[in-house]
Amino acid sequence: MTDLPEVSGLTIGILGGTGDQGKGLARRFALAGHPVLIGSRSAGRAHEAAGSIGNGARGAENAEVAAEADIVIVAVPWDGHKATLESLRAPLSGKIVIDCVNPLGFDKQGAYALPVEEGSAAQQAAAVLPDSRVVAAFHHVSAMLLLDPAVEKIDLDVLVLGDDREATDTVQALAAQIPGARGVYGGRLRNAHQVEALTANLISINRRYKAHAGIRITDV
Repeated sequence: MTDLPEVSGLTIGILGGTGDQGKGLARRFALAGHPVLIGSRSAGRAHEAAGSIGNGARGAENAEVAAEADIVIVAVPWDGHKATLESLRAPLSGKIVIDCVNPLGFDKQGAYALPVEEGSAAQQAAAVLPDSRVVAAFHHVSAMLLLDPAVEKIDLDVLVLGDDREATDTVQALAAQIPGARGVYGGRLRNAHQVEALTANLISINRRYKAHAGIRITDV
């Protein structure tokens, strides 16, 4: 994993940063020295989440975060995914937008992947944000591990998918800012569906084995 760009100092905004996944990623990037902005529909909730993370994290409404951040991570609930991005098309124009949303349903048998008209959450984001550089990544990182202060390193490869080589290289480098993690290119954005859907399998593994399973890619 050589020749990746320098990403230290980039301001990272997280839409839906008051949820566990967004808050966990925010915590790790703040610990790595990045300026971090927590976004929410409610500025009050965003300020509260930022306060719980510390390390210089700040909270604001989603639109302000989208405008100010260098790179934006989308960690909103699936049912609000499309509408949230539609409302932020202008401030997200020209930016790398990392979508980590997993369209999942849950029933008595556990988690399962939901059909998405565009093919995947990431492809929906690309359709809604034609002027942004959409990358799919961070789907399989355990929020509990990210938030646990006793966990210093995350044993994980982050699959990074997208159609813009410079953008995917930047996100791979960003993944490596989390101690123990590594960004691995996983294909074009059209292949994001199975990466998002695989989260349902990991949830099943975690429930059966009482684990926080991640993914490692061999021979790379």
